[in-house]
Amino acid sequence: MPEGILCNKKPIQTEEELKALLSDTGGGKYYKEMKDLEVDSDKLAATLKKTLKSRIKTWLSVCAHCGMCADSCFFYRVDNRDPTQVPAYKIQSTLGEIVRRKGKVDNAFMHYCMEVAWAKCTCCNRCGLYCPHGIDMGVMMGYLRGLLYQQGFVPWEMKIGAGMHRVYRAQMDVTNEEFVETFEWMVEEWEEDYPGLTVPVDKEGADILYTVNAREVKHYPEDLAEAAVLFHLAGENWTVTSDGWELTSLAMFAGDWEACKMQVESVYSAMERLKPKRMVGTECGHAHRATVVEGPYWAGRPDGLTPVPSIHYVEWVAEALRTGKLKIDPAKRLKFPVTLQDSCNYVRNHGLKEVTREIMSYMVEPGYFRDMDPSGEHNYCCGGGGGFNGIGLYRPQRNRGLTTKRDQILATGAEMVIAPCHNCWDAIRDLMEEFHLPLKWSFLKPLLIKMVEVPEHLKPKDEEE
Repeated sequence: MPEGILCNKKPIQTEEELKALLSDTGGGKYYKEMKDLEVDSDKLAATLKKTLKSRIKTWLSVCAHCGMCADSCFFYRVDNRDPTQVPAYKIQSTLGEIVRRKGKVDNAFMHYCMEVAWAKCTCCNRCGLYCPHGIDMGVMMGYLRGLLYQQGFVPWEMKIGAGMHRVYRAQMDVTNEEFVETFEWMVEEWEEDYPGLTVPVDKEGADILYTVNAREVKHYPEDLAEAAVLFHLAGENWTVTSDGWELTSLAMFAGDWEACKMQVESVYSAMERLKPKRMVGTECGHAHRATVVEGPYWAGRPDGLTPVPSIHYVEWVAEALRTGKLKIDPAKRLKFPVTLQDSCNYVRNHGLKEVTREIMSYMVEPGYFRDMDPSGEHNYCCGGGGGFNGIGLYRPQRNRGLTTKRDQILATGAEMVIAPCHNCWDAIRDLMEEFHLPLKWSFLKPLLIKMVEVPEHLKPKDEEE
């Protein structure tokens, strides 16, 4: 069966293969080769036989085509209620057909499935809230992505992302040495303002093992310093690991099941090696889902739990504010209209709505917080989740999808959107630029740094004199 040099059924295994794919700017050659990629129907049928379990079979068969999921989908809403954008139709016309045809599908059909899987669904799971049968469309779409990845029908950027995790155990080409050096360098830059500030590396038995998103290391390392400062001010006994520090999983977006397991096991290995009391992950929604919610099952952990208790950054922030480890200077609370973006992956899919509102009660002056409508677990996806933000081939669809979130934000009258999630932050940044909106957006850390009180014994000497 003919396969391309860049577009093929083989996962990226080496740095050389990764660099070759990266050199194909925009994936021009990759997508050209994909047009001639043949489907291995026998392998597809064998994969279905081995991995298609009773849960997904049941969901495919019990779907009543009632349309209750339709209006829950922001794609359906922005596309003038196009019936092909109904979640049930999207999954039945793709995964359902692959199953019914027992894998006997062609290149054109797989191209169609690829567009549906990555350009018409972000796996936000909002539709599942309204399905009378409790069908989890996100799980089914994730399974479809896995079938497509195995056959080579995966967006160029997603193939690269999965390859990054295989080669570097990170979503970007950041080595362990670069991670540690960048963290230490940023902490040194901030030490003059926060005497005694350090980043403990590979400290055994710490109360907190802090894990990050590789994008922080690569593109905005100030986030690392801000995390260190807040732990420092809170008096936390914390550490980072020199190996297994990356919490995210673009492999999950890509459908590379094997790489998902490899990535999460690197984090679990660090937990088992350093034996912290718990792990705190950075402000990233999919990273939390990948490592804390889905990860234990990828790693084959029978209890469905991470090796040590693991929480999202918003949980730590709320706890620190609640217990007084961090104290907000009342004069520095936000005194203008503020709204909050709910990350699908830790609000809808992990129930942290009230935790995030608790944080807002400390940070925002009463009367200035304005929730979106709908909010919490009913809030809409930012418009860029599930890898959608990073796929150039589908950028027009992504930009159109951002209109739902744009309208929600504008309806609040807010001047700032707080987005404690990387994908949400990126999508909101892009929609501000796309629609020329003069609004602000921010993670929690930089806002907290400006608001928290610095204990006297932690202030620079010249301030004490």
